[in-house]
Amino acid sequence: MRIDSFLNAVNLVKRRATAQDMIAHKAVLINGGVVKASREVRVGDVIEMKFLTHNKRYEALALPTARNIPKAAQKDYIKEIA
Repeated sequence: MRIDSFLNAVNLVKRRATAQDMIAHKAVLINGGVVKASREVRVGDVIEMKFLTHNKRYEALALPTARNIPKAAQKDYIKEIA
């Protein structure tokens, strides 16, 4: 699954366009490297998102098969890393 679709599907961003904009501005990294929107996410990848005031890191636990998942199921797909 593409990183922009993954971020939208697991409810880390509200719209895929927002994810694409963050990726274009190099605010999304996978395993420490800057990515393109077409980068495939794999189970075990560490995704870092840079916001204005803080950074968040997540580990991909599973790949969703649906376009969007319920917010309550988010913990099955990603885990926040401290």
